Amino acid sequence: MKRIVLFVITNLAVMLVMTVAFHVLCAVLEVDPAAAFGDTGLDLVSLAVFACVFGMGGAFLSLLLSKTVAKLSVGARVVDGTEGEAERWLVETVRSLAERANVKMPEVAIYEGEANAFATGAFRNHALVAVSTKIMEQMTREELRAVLGHEMSHVVNGDMVTTTLVQGVLNTFVLFLSRLVAAVVAGAGSRGRRRGTSRGIYHIVYYVMQLTLGIAASLVVCWHSRRREYAADAGSANLLGSPSPMIAALRRLGNLRPGILPDSLKAMGISGKRASLFATHPSIEDRVAALERLQRGI
Repeated sequence: MKRIVLFVITNLAVMLVMTVAFHVLCAVLEVDPAAAFGDTGLDLVSLAVFACVFGMGGAFLSLLLSKTVAKLSVGARVVDGTEGEAERWLVETVRSLAERANVKMPEVAIYEGEANAFATGAFRNHALVAVSTKIMEQMTREELRAVLGHEMSHVVNGDMVTTTLVQGVLNTFVLFLSRLVAAVVAGAGSRGRRRGTSRGIYHIVYYVMQLTLGIAASLVVCWHSRRREYAADAGSANLLGSPSPMIAALRRLGNLRPGILPDSLKAMGISGKRASLFATHPSIEDRVAALERLQRGI
């Protein structure tokens, strides 16, 4: 329930800020904001402003809030190493990996849950790395170090920002094209029809296009996410000096009950038991095979 409430509040806040930003930008550009919502005709400038603000702006605002939302949604507690021996090892391991990767020390957090870990944050030098209690209990320290190397590689590669860029651009195109196509179809079929009928056609086409283009956009985002996971695995191997620890960590994960993360964090977790076009991670078998090829120098 807490996650649902937080999700609703966050999205309402994002929508409120984006709505204000949209109207302010329309005032600056001297365009009519209502022209972006016409039933049978659109002003393309107004529509472009609307699509950019809600597509790109919403994605980046969510990114800026990502650390706070992540900590609240999973109940993560930030640790500094003074809490106990396990926490001290965790913080010092992350610190060592950060120094090796030449990035600033991220916040380190622990949360109650099944085996998983994630990294998030708007900037590579102001990131958050979090691990679950179960993954700390069920993995050897060498395996957990490899997982931390994987998450630090996400930070080093700026994956949070690149994923936001990809999602924002796709959101913008979905919003723009769905309204544009709906307006064209409704306009073409408006001759001899009542206004109510044209409005009905507009809304039907709009929602069909929104669904169709949204699914296509999801496929692109998932494809990008899977490529990013291979790179993070290789990054962990580079930070640790060998692919072996990451291979062992992935094989261990294949035998563990995976921790379920909120939708906003799933792409940054470490799951991936099955291959799918809609999966944010490659299958564990494919990831292990890629690391084994790296190990053999292929």
